[in-house]
Amino acid sequence: MTSFRTVLSLHTGQPASDGAGVKLTRVFGGPGVERFDPFLMLDEFGSENPDDYIAGFPPHPHRGFETVTYMLEGRMRHEDHLGNVGLLQSGGVQWMTAAKGIIHSEMPEQEQGVMRGFQLWLNLPGKHKLDPAGYRDIPPAELPRVKTAQGVEVVVIAGLFEEGAVKQAGAVQRPDTEPHYLDLHLPAGSHITPELPDGHRALLYVYEGSIQLQGHPHSVAASKLVRLSDKGTVHLSSPSGARVLLMAGKPLGEPIVQYGPFVMNTRDEIEQALRDFRDDRLTA
Repeated sequence: MTSFRTVLSLHTGQPASDGAGVKLTRVFGGPGVERFDPFLMLDEFGSENPDDYIAGFPPHPHRGFETVTYMLEGRMRHEDHLGNVGLLQSGGVQWMTAAKGIIHSEMPEQEQGVMRGFQLWLNLPGKHKLDPAGYRDIPPAELPRVKTAQGVEVVVIAGLFEEGAVKQAGAVQRPDTEPHYLDLHLPAGSHITPELPDGHRALLYVYEGSIQLQGHPHSVAASKLVRLSDKGTVHLSSPSGARVLLMAGKPLGEPIVQYGPFVMNTRDEIEQALRDFRDDRLTA
């Protein structure tokens, strides 16, 4: 008998502002983030009003985790202290490993039109928080895509998409947290059963339309985050069509201490990060 993952909780994002005043929705992040381990935060940004995004994210530091920016529409330029310069365009991904420290900026490369996408924060284990920083641009053409027999299009950003005999590795593979990051485009009347490792924390974010989950009595509307149990099968369908982010990762089970752009395991490590940034040693 098939056992389905159960819905542990539903969450609605809150309006927020970050960078130099970019308006966004904080889907999750902040107090209680241990529930989403190894994921720390998910922001959704989307506006056709340039006043909401034009100021961008001027130079700022990070330490102790990874950021994954997935651009649905728009153009954003990345620059960092390592000399990396990248243009994130519609359909592309930027995967940045802050680790010991990185100082970077993300600035719009447009003055009008829609800017829309997501930024996901993924924790690093304590043993790798002080590793060298890294950065990778992944253009749309390098993101694997699969279309299932049901007509569901799957963008495989990280990890593995697996459904029955269909298997597709993602553009990024990471140790320790072993993240799976999928963008699912469900046409009306379709369904999908992506296979996930037991023990992985699983989250679904519906960003268009609505879905139904096997074993859950109510449909899940757009702008809702679903936190699922850590074992069992995920089966979702959409009578009217939907677009959904699926995020799954292996929990680290380590203490999480965050102060703004720094995420470490102890308060002492946070204070060290602050001293390093103040003394220009964060990236040394």
